[in-house]
Amino acid sequence: MLFNYKVVDEKGVNKEGSIDAPSKDFAISGLQRRGFIIVSISEVGEKNKIFKFSFLTRIPVKDVVILSRQIATLFGAQVSALKAFSLLAGNTENENLARKLTQVADDLQSGLSISGSLAKHPDVFSEFYINMVKAGEETGKLNETFLYLADYLDRQYSLTSKTKNALIYPIFVIVTFFVVMGLMFVVVIPKLSAIIQDTAQTIPVYTQVVIAISNFFVNYGFIFLIFLVLLGIWVWRLSATESGKTFLDRLKLNTPGIGNLYKKLYLSRIADNMDTMLSSGIPIVRAIDITAEVVDSKVYRLLLKDAAESVKAGLSFSAALEKHPELPSILVQMVKVGEETGGLGNILKTLALFYKREVDDAIDTLVGLIEPVMIVVLGLGVGILLVSVLVPIYNVAGSIK
Repeated sequence: MLFNYKVVDEKGVNKEGSIDAPSKDFAISGLQRRGFIIVSISEVGEKNKIFKFSFLTRIPVKDVVILSRQIATLFGAQVSALKAFSLLAGNTENENLARKLTQVADDLQSGLSISGSLAKHPDVFSEFYINMVKAGEETGKLNETFLYLADYLDRQYSLTSKTKNALIYPIFVIVTFFVVMGLMFVVVIPKLSAIIQDTAQTIPVYTQVVIAISNFFVNYGFIFLIFLVLLGIWVWRLSATESGKTFLDRLKLNTPGIGNLYKKLYLSRIADNMDTMLSSGIPIVRAIDITAEVVDSKVYRLLLKDAAESVKAGLSFSAALEKHPELPSILVQMVKVGEETGGLGNILKTLALFYKREVDDAIDTLVGLIEPVMIVVLGLGVGILLVSVLVPIYNVAGSIK
């Protein structure tokens, strides 16, 4: 639970803030251990919680990247964890992140470990992040761990952002295409078809088809719109179920054009995650399990979970991956070479870079092809509609002469 407080410190200075604690008593104890005299303390209302944790206050990945680099710098300068998080909380522009860092500092002062304090904020620090920090605590290389994390998050943020941005343009063009076609069928075609039907000439078959489609949208367009809304709701509810997530992820991976792009994106993420964790000393089974949780694909999550169970049963990592045809043979063979030579981390790093380049090339190719293809399709669609209704009108005008 989250509590707002007003206190007076040992120097008599009034302070305000918030603290996360299991109960009000724990919150009071935590503040008193810091030497504060409590003036008032109250639980944050449910309405306020909803506002604070809405998508509007979600902490961007780039802020976590910057935070990780700052922590690494402070740890490298031999600044204590409590002092480091307190300094960062007071110098962070993002108010939501500053509040969470203050809570982390409070938890550290209460005796929690850094990984345990960060684990209380899963909306900011993923399981992957927490396990990396835990490994850094065990090996005594926290500054290196946070640098690993900053580099990893920076790579993933760049790759994911580039993929999403590449898909925005074609989606915008497709939506524009359907809007234009819809307006043509509902607004333009009915007016022109009325002129054509008032004439006594024979209407070409292709024009009759266009007029029939236009009449359908004019008469039943509202019902069609309701159907689309219901379909959207059904897809949304389907995506909330485990089987639905798997189905939609498989559909996305098998979609021509973007499916191959997503496959390479996920493979790059898997290789990068595994390399980062193995380099930090995390056992391979644990690394596979964590990667399964953060890969952001139900298909690959199930695949990796099965691979983890196979490794627990005594199979090598490459043999566990070889059971799944979804994975390219080059990846399996490279992992096998890495296991045989004892350089699995380096092999995974090479694979991560390879698939990152593949994603970059696929995005550049997609963006390069989408623009001319969409323009041609849009032009042909509008052109066919206009020809279908304007040719009969020109015929009428010609017969009048």
